[in-house]
Amino acid sequence: MKILFSYPPLDTAKGFPTLGQNRQFQYFTEPTHIYPVVPATAATLLRDNGHEVLWNDCAAEGIAREDYFKLIEIEKPDLIVFETKTPVVKEHWELIDEIKCLPITDHRSPITVLIGDHVTALPEESMQNSQVDFVLTGGDYDFLLLNLCKNSSLQDHKSPIPNPQSLESGIWYRDNEQIKNTGPFKLNNNLDDAPFIDRDLTKWELYAYKNGNYRRIPGTYIMSGRDCWWGKCTFCSWPQLYPKFRVRSVENVLDEIGMIIENYPVREIMDDTGTFPRGEWLRSFCRGAIERGFRKKIGLDCNFRFGAATLEDYRLMKEAGFRFLLFGLESGNQDTLNRLKKNMKIETIIESCRAARKAGLYPHITIMFGYPWESYEEATKTFELGRWLLRKGYAYTMQATVVVPYPGTPLYQECRDKNWLLTDDWADFDMKKPVMKTPFSGEELMKLVQGMYSIAFDPVFLAHKIMSIRDWSDIRFFLRAGKKVFGHLKDFK
Repeated sequence: MKILFSYPPLDTAKGFPTLGQNRQFQYFTEPTHIYPVVPATAATLLRDNGHEVLWNDCAAEGIAREDYFKLIEIEKPDLIVFETKTPVVKEHWELIDEIKCLPITDHRSPITVLIGDHVTALPEESMQNSQVDFVLTGGDYDFLLLNLCKNSSLQDHKSPIPNPQSLESGIWYRDNEQIKNTGPFKLNNNLDDAPFIDRDLTKWELYAYKNGNYRRIPGTYIMSGRDCWWGKCTFCSWPQLYPKFRVRSVENVLDEIGMIIENYPVREIMDDTGTFPRGEWLRSFCRGAIERGFRKKIGLDCNFRFGAATLEDYRLMKEAGFRFLLFGLESGNQDTLNRLKKNMKIETIIESCRAARKAGLYPHITIMFGYPWESYEEATKTFELGRWLLRKGYAYTMQATVVVPYPGTPLYQECRDKNWLLTDDWADFDMKKPVMKTPFSGEELMKLVQGMYSIAFDPVFLAHKIMSIRDWSDIRFFLRAGKKVFGHLKDFK
């Protein structure tokens, strides 16, 4: 089969969409392109099993709507895969309906497949509101898509109606006029069985430069696990994709990094596991990276969790080549942290940042505003904690956003139960404005987010940045970061 992995053109008037490999969706004024690890793994897995695979990312490649449909008509794919998310799912429905009007192969339109957290939460919704042929639920859609493409009826190009006996759990499909499914998805795949991504096939260079996480470019992404070993935060949409945390073997991850170093001119690798593995796995990984001499060849970044490591662990990570650690701070109010089930104390946040910096690492903190139960004064506490950490030099960089309650999350259900939602239109869940009621105005909320980014102009904060400069790569990083800051000030105007 000819299979097209596609990020189709979206409403460009809003900005550059951050769809792939993103737990929260935004439109950015300054483009940010994140390498979508699981779809790229799926593309490689299908290619390795004899399918012809094409990769298309209209946002990253600058492909307009008209040219996108020309691409489909020229390539004539048998099957098209979209990763979707709440704010763009309605646009994807419309695109799918247009695609289903295209007679590509033997007077039959391409088979269409939707994947992602939104359709995992609401699979039947997309089947009812579009002509999509299949919805794959859960986060192992690389393995599940391979199973779907092995289905005999699809292989013979006869019909999008499958033989259900050959399908694994987690697939929604149509049987003439009826919507059916194969039951709840299962996460029973061994992650070491997934191939190392073919980064040429999946156009890795599209995602290697315009990404604020990288200090040195080009960079790329991997995932050591799926997805977060804590996995209980009430606002996060990915625990529904991965309700059970699984991790690859240390040797498997080290081998992939070694392969990347050998075959690609990459200078930095971001491990985008929801929370990087801790404990003995972490220590074994660091010792292996030290033995293989990775620090001399590449920088390592990852998502991390406050309180997950000791000062000795942080020092070992530094020796192994780690640089950037992304921590989810979310709020400076203990009551909010408790309600979000973060299972951490404000004191732990401060101590973890201080210890990581002492070890020579660079903490990046993510902050959210707009919780329905927080007053303006309480939200200001978050603002003050974030700025204090940055001015003290305990946190190095930050990201501020507006809270969005995605379908399937406990936060979304709480919003429904307590009548906190301002809108039921999925297109409004794009962080351009609040979608939850708050005790203060939306204008004040957006000013809080903007105010966090204005830390870039604080003399004390700037002094820390100047003192951290070691070479021209650092200067180029700060110039790129400056453009991002101005972009974010526009994003939340």
